[in-house]
Order: sequence, then structure tokens, then C-alpha cells
Amino acid sequence: MKTRIIFSVILIVAISVTSFGFGIPAPAANKNFNRDLIVKNLINGINSGNEGLRLSSAYFLGEMEADEAVIPLLKILKSDPNEDARILAALSLYKIDDSRGLFAIKQAITFDDSEVVRRTCSLFYRAYLEKSIK
Repeated sequence: MKTRIIFSVILIVAISVTSFGFGIPAPAANKNFNRDLIVKNLINGINSGNEGLRLSSAYFLGEMEADEAVIPLLKILKSDPNEDARILAALSLYKIDDSRGLFAIKQAITFDDSEVVRRTCSLFYRAYLEKSIK
């Protein structure tokens, strides 16, 4: 009977430590934040052969407003065969708000082969103009 109580107490303590993390310090999320390394890895992701990785990397570079990614994103906008990739590159260039990217979006309105890409770039450029007026 006594061993059963001791076993139950040990089991409860073990479960509470593993479930609730008592005694284990929480990792500091922002202590090791290295923006340059993240941008470099995302640019490597753009250059990979994995389509999902390429698209998500392009998106997150726009979210981070990474000026270093303008040239790779311009390359995608100009010459990628995938319409979705070109639209995502245009969105990221719009979010980065670099003059080279905005000029490329403006050019894509006229010269892109896809009607969908032209229309979407037109929406991005119009949003940029409205934002710059305010």
C-alpha cells in the first residue's frame, strides 16, 4: 500500500513537470533574433527548386520588408513561368516599397504575358498611388 502511494506521488510529479514545464526555463524567443541570417536564408529559399519554399520565402521577404531581396524578387516578377510566383513577387515588392520594385510592378501592368498578373499588378500599383497621396 505504501509503495502504491509513493508511486502515485512520483507519477503525479513527473506528469506535472513534463506537462506544465515546472522548473524548465522558457526559451527566449527574441534573444537570438538575427534578421540578416533570416533574410539570407529566405533568399536562399527563393533560389531553391522547391516551389512551395520559393513562394513562402518570397512572401516572408515582403512581410519583413527586406530591401536585400529586391533583385531576386525582380527576377521572379520578370521571368518566372509561374503566374502565382510573379504575383507573389509583385506583392512582396509592393510591401518592400522600393522604387525599383514599384517601377517593375508598373512595367508588368503593360508588358506581362498574363492578364491575371497585369490586373493584379495594376491593383498593387493603384494601392501604392493611393498610399502615397495620403
